[in-house]
Amino acid sequence: QVQLVQSGGGLAQVGASLRLSCSGRTLGSRTLDSYTMGWFRQAPGKEREFVALVSRSGDRTEYDDSVKGRFAISRDNAKNTMSLDLISLKPEDTAVYYCVADLGEVYSRRQDQYEYWGQGTQVTVSS
Repeated sequence: QVQLVQSGGGLAQVGASLRLSCSGRTLGSRTLDSYTMGWFRQAPGKEREFVALVSRSGDRTEYDDSVKGRFAISRDNAKNTMSLDLISLKPEDTAVYYCVADLGEVYSRRQDQYEYWGQGTQVTVSS
């Protein structure tokens, strides 16, 4: 079991950058590197969608086409954290962003494949 706490986000202008962070606290004997982690987002009036994922070791990443080349996901297992750097922000990036985790290697873009969720962080991009 893991508890995810998010930080970062907020209001930014078009073209600016933001960083989202996710701190993971595991309960029991497993460490955070036992979990695949990622990000989803939900824009107003839209369904929640996949953004990015990072493998347990951090050596494999996947991105939705809408953010590929602009967002960068990374993790530091020694510090029990994961981050998402949002670069060259666009108004359509406005959403609540959720940190997620699931046990093992989970290369899935389906939200129902992730058991653990952070509390959500608002990102608003103004033009």
